[in-house]
Amino acid sequence: MPETVKHPFYGVLLMLLALFFFAALDATSKHLLLTFALPLLVWARFTLHCLLMVVFLAPSMRSKLLATQRPLIQVVRALLLLGVSLFALAALRLMPLAETTAILYVTPLLVVLLSGPFLGEKVSVLRWVSVATGFAGALLIARPGGALSGLGILFSLAAALCYSVYQIQTRQLSTTESAVTMLFYTALTGTVAMSLALPWFWSGPVPSPLEALLIASLGIFGGTGHYLLTRAFRHTPASTLSPLMYVQLIWATLLGWQIFGQLPDHLSILGMLAIAGSGLSIAVSDRRPPRRALRAEG
Repeated sequence: MPETVKHPFYGVLLMLLALFFFAALDATSKHLLLTFALPLLVWARFTLHCLLMVVFLAPSMRSKLLATQRPLIQVVRALLLLGVSLFALAALRLMPLAETTAILYVTPLLVVLLSGPFLGEKVSVLRWVSVATGFAGALLIARPGGALSGLGILFSLAAALCYSVYQIQTRQLSTTESAVTMLFYTALTGTVAMSLALPWFWSGPVPSPLEALLIASLGIFGGTGHYLLTRAFRHTPASTLSPLMYVQLIWATLLGWQIFGQLPDHLSILGMLAIAGSGLSIAVSDRRPPRRALRAEG
């Protein structure tokens, strides 16, 4: 029996706060990348996230935290999220925060394209138009002759592709698996994989106390953001919250301006609006009941 939605406005506030934490995670990572190796930061992000879940959830959930009917897909899904983190940080090292975030938000458009072969869903004409508009917006941001790094653009697109397959697998697992268990597998798999790889990539100076605190904040920002996101969906329907995801573009633009002094140019802003508009169009179309259902009700 689905849980009754009790405080929709509270859920919206939690969503906005979660998106701020995600933007803060990216901004802090971009700042730390000036000094520290990328694998170290990814390791810290997953390890602190994993430790938080163990401390706060393991005492009550115990073995349920690891209980799953599809362990292989859980691990593959977690490795995809690890790929998202690696590619996204590589892009952030080369590009401004707002533009990187905007290109990552072509993910919903890729999910629409992949939902046919992976999930057997039909793609309507409206969705095809939305996808084309969104990709046109991405081309405005990544336009030839622009100021953005070509390698950074490739990294951000690779992150978006990984994230889209990750979301497809999330849909496939959500019918049988607990959301908390899925979240724990992503944290645990990322921690194990990066812990094994870290000795091969360790380089750079020893962090100062302040830098160590900033590195630790990556796991706190990520873990808290995902926790708030989960709580938001308990209070407010997904159809209401999904369009709000693009508020992260606003947070990213503000943080990029305040911390790094970087603002998108006019064409990039137009591209960001096109991506957000196409994503919102897809989110709104998801809220509409099928035509057959409407006819049956009539």
